[in-house]
Parts: sequence; C-alpha cells; structure tokens
Amino acid sequence: MASVVGTFTIDPRARRAAAKRRTRGEGATAWAFVSPSVLIIIGLSVVPVLWSLLLSFQSNDLVSPSSWVGLANYKALAADPAFADAVGHTLLYTVLYVPLSVIGGLAIALMLDRQIRFISLYRTLVFVPFVVSAAAQGVLFSFVLDPEFGAANSVLHKLGLPAQGFFSDPGQALYLLVAISLWSGTGFCVIVYLAGLQGVPNELVEAARIDGAGRTGVLRHVVLPTLTPVTIFLVLFQTINALQVFDLVFVTTKGGPLGSTTVIVYFIWEKAFKTFTAGYSAAAAYALAVALLVIGLALQIYRRKVAR
Repeated sequence: MASVVGTFTIDPRARRAAAKRRTRGEGATAWAFVSPSVLIIIGLSVVPVLWSLLLSFQSNDLVSPSSWVGLANYKALAADPAFADAVGHTLLYTVLYVPLSVIGGLAIALMLDRQIRFISLYRTLVFVPFVVSAAAQGVLFSFVLDPEFGAANSVLHKLGLPAQGFFSDPGQALYLLVAISLWSGTGFCVIVYLAGLQGVPNELVEAARIDGAGRTGVLRHVVLPTLTPVTIFLVLFQTINALQVFDLVFVTTKGGPLGSTTVIVYFIWEKAFKTFTAGYSAAAAYALAVALLVIGLALQIYRRKVAR
C-alpha cells in the first residue's frame, strides 16, 4: 500500500528502486576509490605468484622461449646437493636464531618491565638495532669483522688472542650471521613481550604471591601461560624471517666462503640471476613457500589448541 506523507503519496516500489539506485551509486563510488589499489595488488602480488608457479614447470633462462618440463625442476631440486646444503644452512640458522631471539627477548623484557630511572632510554636502545636495515648491518659488521683491518681483530691482538677469520672462515661465518641477526632481531621480541606483560592480570600475580609463590613460581604459573599467544606469534614471525634471510647474507658473505652461508633464498637468487635457470629457481621458491605454509598452519593449530 502507498503511504501518505503530508499531501504526497509515496509508492513503496519507487522508494525501493530509489534505494537500489543510491546503493549502486555508492558502490560505484567505492570501487572507483579502491580499484587503483586492487589493480596494484593484483599486478604486484597475484600475477607474479601465478606466473612464477607456471615458471616452475618450465625450463626458462629469462631470454629464450621457455619449454614445458612438468615436474622435472622439482625432481632435480630433490636430488641437488647444493640445494640440500642450502636447506641445511637455513635450518641451522633458524634453529639457532629463533629460540635465542625469543628467549633472549623475554629475558630482557622481564628486566625492563619495571619502573626505574632512564627505563625509556634502555627500551629505546634495545629496539634501535631492529630498525636498522640488514644491508646497513651487513656493511657495518663487514668493516668491524674484516680479518685484516677490522676493529675486532685489533681488539683481539691487544688482548693477546689470535686473529680470527670471521666471515672468511667457513666454520665461523654462519654463526656470525646468527649473532648479527640476534643483535638486531631480539629488540622486536623485547618490545612485543613488554606489550604482552602489560596484559598480565595483577590479580593473578597477587593471588599467586599470597599462595606462597616466589618470583619463579609467578613467572612459571602466571606470566608464561599468559604470554603463550605472544610467544607463538613471535616464534612464527621469527621463523618466517629466518627462513627468508637474504639481504644480510648478500651484503656480507654472498653465500661463502665455500658455500658455508648459502641459504635457501640466496640459492634462489643465485639460480635465477647468476646461472639464469629461472624455472629451477621458481621451483626452489615454491618449495620454500610450501614449507612456510606448513609451519604457519602448524603453529596456528597449536595456538588454537592452547586457547581452548
């Protein structure tokens, strides 16, 4: 039925049609604003991902026409000792870096979670290395750890200790990369844990102390369980970063000496832009992507179980 407003009669169907036209107009305006961003995302994310997936099934040198080889690149990858070495180096780097950065971040955060003089300065000094780019870190430590002219060997000489090869020593180079990464990456864990510590209920802490729990007991039974979601996030974040380490390796060692610091992403770059085997490189990239996906899903499943 038509409704009467004053002296005018409004048809409900006309009102609905006007509402639809207004909605369509608003939708068109919204798409006009977001379409540039959508096109950029598709062009820079979706298209390259699909193109590299197709490339992984081809033999391609980025110059001549490609040929379809199916799973040949993946089969060659599984039998490639150089790729196996790169996986081993990456796993060793990850196994050392992730727990040390997370545990170290928690320890420093607990020390900084108090009201003392200059506490803001201390927190800033801990976080500053994280905002320094890996390229800048690599250049800095390349000078400091230079075997001939670096400050590190100069200090060792004054202390009467033998000079070290540092990045030129296959037995030291990877561990030095881990140490540099810890210097910069631990600060992020500290800041995240400091934020998480603000969410620990004071009531639970006081109740635990009333029940006779000491500092260790409060940490074990109250603080750490409360910080479990934060810890899972940091483990996932740091693991993804560790498995994708590249820029620090590129600036400092370039995979050497003797391939001792060749990690997966550097292996991918080397195959694509030094030997020009782009299809093979794409296959290695997707092997890494699958590994990251599995790790991410496993940690998410664990997080949900803990939340229950």
